[in-house]
Amino acid sequence: MSNSLHLDVPAGMPWIDFTREFDAPVAAVFDAHRDPEKVKLWLGPNGIQMEIDRWDFTTGGGYAYTHATEYGTFGFRGVFHSIRENEFALQTFEFDGASDEVALEFMWFEDLGDGRTRLRGRSIGRTVEGRDAMVESGMEHGMAEGYERLEALVATDAAAG
Repeated sequence: MSNSLHLDVPAGMPWIDFTREFDAPVAAVFDAHRDPEKVKLWLGPNGIQMEIDRWDFTTGGGYAYTHATEYGTFGFRGVFHSIRENEFALQTFEFDGASDEVALEFMWFEDLGDGRTRLRGRSIGRTVEGRDAMVESGMEHGMAEGYERLEALVATDAAAG
Protein backbone atom coordinates (compact mmCIF):
# COMPACT_ATOMS: atom_id res chain seq x y z
CA MET A 1 0.00 0.00 0.00
CA SER A 2 1.21 3.50 -0.75
CA ASN A 3 -0.45 4.92 2.38
CA SER A 4 1.51 4.08 5.49
CA LEU A 5 0.97 4.64 9.18
CA HIS A 6 3.11 7.35 10.75
CA LEU A 7 3.62 7.30 14.52
CA ASP A 8 5.24 9.99 16.64
CA VAL A 9 6.21 8.68 20.09
CA PRO A 10 7.92 11.62 21.85
CA ALA A 11 10.42 10.64 24.54
CA GLY A 12 9.28 11.40 28.07
CA MET A 13 5.69 12.26 27.09
CA PRO A 14 2.64 10.04 27.75
CA TRP A 15 1.12 10.33 24.28
CA ILE A 16 1.34 8.90 20.78
CA ASP A 17 0.36 10.82 17.64
CA PHE A 18 -0.58 8.92 14.50
CA THR A 19 -1.49 9.77 10.93
CA ARG A 20 -2.75 7.55 8.12
CA GLU A 21 -4.20 8.54 4.75
CA PHE A 22 -6.81 6.52 2.86
CA ASP A 23 -7.81 6.49 -0.80
CA ALA A 24 -11.48 6.79 0.14
CA PRO A 25 -13.91 9.56 1.11
CA VAL A 26 -14.26 10.71 4.72
CA ALA A 27 -17.79 9.28 4.95
CA ALA A 28 -16.51 5.77 4.11
CA VAL A 29 -13.65 5.90 6.63
CA PHE A 30 -15.94 7.31 9.32
CA ASP A 31 -18.62 4.68 8.63
CA ALA A 32 -16.02 1.91 8.94
CA HIS A 33 -15.40 3.19 12.49
CA ARG A 34 -19.13 3.44 13.31
CA ASP A 35 -20.48 0.15 11.89
CA PRO A 36 -19.55 -2.76 14.20
CA GLU A 37 -19.76 -5.30 11.35
CA LYS A 38 -17.13 -3.29 9.46
CA VAL A 39 -15.03 -2.70 12.59
CA LYS A 40 -14.75 -6.49 13.01
CA LEU A 41 -13.19 -6.70 9.54
CA TRP A 42 -10.31 -4.33 10.17
CA LEU A 43 -9.57 -3.44 13.81
CA GLY A 44 -6.41 -5.05 15.14
CA PRO A 45 -3.57 -7.15 13.77
CA ASN A 46 -3.93 -9.84 11.13
CA GLY A 47 -4.95 -13.28 12.32
CA ILE A 48 -7.19 -12.26 15.21
CA GLN A 49 -10.78 -13.23 15.81
CA MET A 50 -12.86 -10.30 17.08
CA GLU A 51 -16.03 -10.55 19.14
CA ILE A 52 -17.92 -7.32 19.82
CA ASP A 53 -20.06 -7.33 22.95
CA ARG A 54 -21.06 -3.67 22.63
CA TRP A 55 -20.45 -0.99 19.98
CA ASP A 56 -22.41 2.26 20.30
CA PHE A 57 -20.40 4.82 18.27
CA THR A 58 -22.41 7.82 19.48
CA THR A 59 -21.73 10.62 21.94
CA GLY A 60 -22.03 8.98 25.37
CA GLY A 61 -21.97 5.46 23.90
CA GLY A 62 -19.40 2.82 24.61
CA TYR A 63 -17.76 -0.36 23.46
CA ALA A 64 -16.42 -3.68 24.64
CA TYR A 65 -14.73 -6.31 22.50
CA THR A 66 -12.26 -9.18 22.64
CA HIS A 67 -9.48 -10.28 20.33
CA ALA A 68 -8.67 -14.00 20.31
CA THR A 69 -5.29 -15.24 19.10
CA GLU A 70 -3.17 -18.33 19.59
CA TYR A 71 -1.73 -16.51 22.64
CA GLY A 72 -5.07 -16.03 24.39
CA THR A 73 -8.07 -13.73 24.56
CA PHE A 74 -7.63 -10.01 25.18
CA GLY A 75 -10.41 -7.64 26.19
CA PHE A 76 -10.79 -3.94 25.47
CA ARG A 77 -13.42 -1.39 26.46
CA GLY A 78 -14.11 2.31 26.54
CA VAL A 79 -16.55 5.18 26.23
CA PHE A 80 -17.23 7.35 23.19
CA HIS A 81 -17.28 10.81 24.75
CA SER A 82 -17.87 12.94 21.66
CA ILE A 83 -18.69 11.91 18.10
CA ARG A 84 -19.15 14.42 15.27
CA GLU A 85 -20.27 12.91 11.98
CA ASN A 86 -17.44 12.57 9.44
CA GLU A 87 -15.23 14.87 11.52
CA PHE A 88 -14.17 13.81 15.03
CA ALA A 89 -14.24 11.09 17.69
CA LEU A 90 -13.08 11.27 21.31
CA GLN A 91 -12.97 8.03 23.28
CA THR A 92 -11.30 6.26 26.14
CA PHE A 93 -9.38 3.04 25.55
CA GLU A 94 -8.69 0.42 28.19
CA PHE A 95 -6.96 -2.95 27.84
CA ASP A 96 -8.24 -5.44 30.42
CA GLY A 97 -4.68 -6.62 31.05
CA ALA A 98 -3.41 -3.20 32.16
CA SER A 99 -5.48 -2.04 35.09
CA ASP A 100 -5.39 1.69 35.82
CA GLU A 101 -3.94 2.51 32.38
CA VAL A 102 -6.79 4.19 30.50
CA ALA A 103 -5.91 6.24 27.41
CA LEU A 104 -7.84 9.23 26.08
CA GLU A 105 -7.94 9.05 22.28
CA PHE A 106 -8.73 11.82 19.81
CA MET A 107 -9.33 11.11 16.10
CA TRP A 108 -9.83 13.68 13.37
CA PHE A 109 -11.23 12.64 9.97
CA GLU A 110 -9.92 15.15 7.41
CA ASP A 111 -11.22 15.48 3.84
CA LEU A 112 -8.24 15.85 1.51
CA GLY A 113 -10.37 16.23 -1.60
CA ASP A 114 -10.41 13.89 -4.60
CA GLY A 115 -12.02 11.15 -2.47
CA ARG A 116 -9.09 10.95 -0.03
CA THR A 117 -9.05 11.09 3.78
CA ARG A 118 -6.45 11.73 6.43
CA LEU A 119 -7.07 10.11 9.81
CA ARG A 120 -5.10 11.91 12.50
CA GLY A 121 -5.06 10.93 16.14
CA ARG A 122 -3.54 11.34 19.55
CA SER A 123 -3.65 8.74 22.32
CA ILE A 124 -2.77 10.11 25.75
CA GLY A 125 -1.91 7.63 28.48
CA ARG A 126 -1.87 8.10 32.25
CA THR A 127 1.89 7.58 32.46
CA VAL A 128 4.90 7.49 30.17
CA GLU A 129 5.52 3.91 31.38
CA GLY A 130 1.99 2.88 30.39
CA ARG A 131 2.38 4.52 26.98
CA ASP A 132 5.75 2.79 26.50
CA ALA A 133 4.25 -0.59 27.45
CA MET A 134 1.54 -0.08 24.82
CA VAL A 135 4.14 0.74 22.16
CA GLU A 136 6.31 -2.24 23.17
CA SER A 137 3.31 -4.58 22.95
CA GLY A 138 3.42 -4.39 19.15
CA MET A 139 0.80 -1.66 18.84
CA GLU A 140 2.37 -0.08 15.74
CA HIS A 141 2.46 -3.40 13.88
CA GLY A 142 -1.18 -4.16 14.80
CA MET A 143 -2.33 -0.66 13.84
CA ALA A 144 -0.53 -0.81 10.49
CA GLU A 145 -2.05 -4.20 9.62
CA GLY A 146 -5.51 -3.08 10.70
CA TYR A 147 -5.31 0.12 8.65
CA GLU A 148 -4.19 -1.89 5.60
CA ARG A 149 -7.39 -3.95 5.96
CA LEU A 150 -9.41 -0.75 6.52
CA GLU A 151 -7.91 0.68 3.30
CA ALA A 152 -9.05 -2.40 1.37
CA LEU A 153 -12.50 -2.31 2.99
CA VAL A 154 -13.20 1.36 2.20
CA ALA A 155 -11.83 0.95 -1.34
CA THR A 156 -14.25 -1.95 -1.88
CA ASP A 157 -17.13 0.09 -0.43
CA ALA A 158 -16.24 3.08 -2.65
CA ALA A 159 -16.10 0.85 -5.76
CA ALA A 160 -19.50 -0.65 -4.89
CA GLY A 161 -20.84 2.85 -4.78
